[in-house]
Amino acid sequence: MSDEVSEQRGSLRGADAWSVGRLTVRSQRDGVLHTIRLEGELDLATADELERELLRVEGSDARSIVLDLSALEFIDSTGVRVLFQAGERSRADANRLALLRGPRAVQRVFELTGIQDRLPFAD
Repeated sequence: MSDEVSEQRGSLRGADAWSVGRLTVRSQRDGVLHTIRLEGELDLATADELERELLRVEGSDARSIVLDLSALEFIDSTGVRVLFQAGERSRADANRLALLRGPRAVQRVFELTGIQDRLPFAD
């Protein structure tokens, strides 16, 4: 984790929250469920941080991983790639990942790229 991110990252009771650029990541473990909530913009400047957090959580013993996109305002092709690759890894690892849909503008990006049916949306 970069020094900038580690300085911004604060431990909450059972949760971590930090900001990178215009993205806030809230990562929380509750028993066997791990939820990662994204707020703001997932793009070239922020996608690597999400990738690191997803890999960290995937390496844990969490039985379910929920990626909440409901507060995401923007996603570019780099963010789409990170989510697609996470979905692929999940299919090879007991389908632990579920995505909660984002706002219409975010969902439209998945539709335009033609991958909405290849992502593990829970709702």
